[in-house]
Amino acid sequence: MKFEYAHGATPLDPDEIAGLIPLHITTQSQLNEWEAANILKAENWLFLHSNHRNFLTIEFTKLLHTKMFGDTWIWAGQFRTTERNIGVSPFKITTDLNNLLEDVRYQIIHKSFPLDEIAYRFHHRLVAVHPFPNGNGRHARLMTDLLLIQAGQARFTWGKQKLEGEGPIRKQYIEALTNCMIVIFALTYLKNGKNW
Repeated sequence: MKFEYAHGATPLDPDEIAGLIPLHITTQSQLNEWEAANILKAENWLFLHSNHRNFLTIEFTKLLHTKMFGDTWIWAGQFRTTERNIGVSPFKITTDLNNLLEDVRYQIIHKSFPLDEIAYRFHHRLVAVHPFPNGNGRHARLMTDLLLIQAGQARFTWGKQKLEGEGPIRKQYIEALTNCMIVIFALTYLKNGKNW
């Protein structure tokens, strides 16, 4: 099977591709449909059938990824072990993810920012850590939606379109993530009293 990656998508390595569970899949469109069905089951579990009060943990982060991709990939719910074009080094994933989850718990308790800002900061940082071989954007969006719902708010619309394929909404989404990274880097740099 030949994989076609949308702009901004993270390519899989050959070992990860070998972890595809449904052997009948031979095209990218079949894979996209299979993953979408797997994610729909995860959304039903997430929003309709369970209470997830303690979701800001590494264990839950892995569990949700497993629910989203466990019918598709053997490695679902496992942190990546290889470098990517985005994300922290594999050996930093657990530490950086734990720091993120602790920060968000603190921000929610102390109302450090408006809830929408906490949510988009959380989404951005989770994508930036990029803990899994694939599905990080979709996973980060569901985690963010859960954060909002647990706080009594509505889910984000994410442009009301699927972001997996090419298109103007995906392009805007990738540009927004990139711009957010630049702003956060600049603010962190200035906060530490450094000049450019």
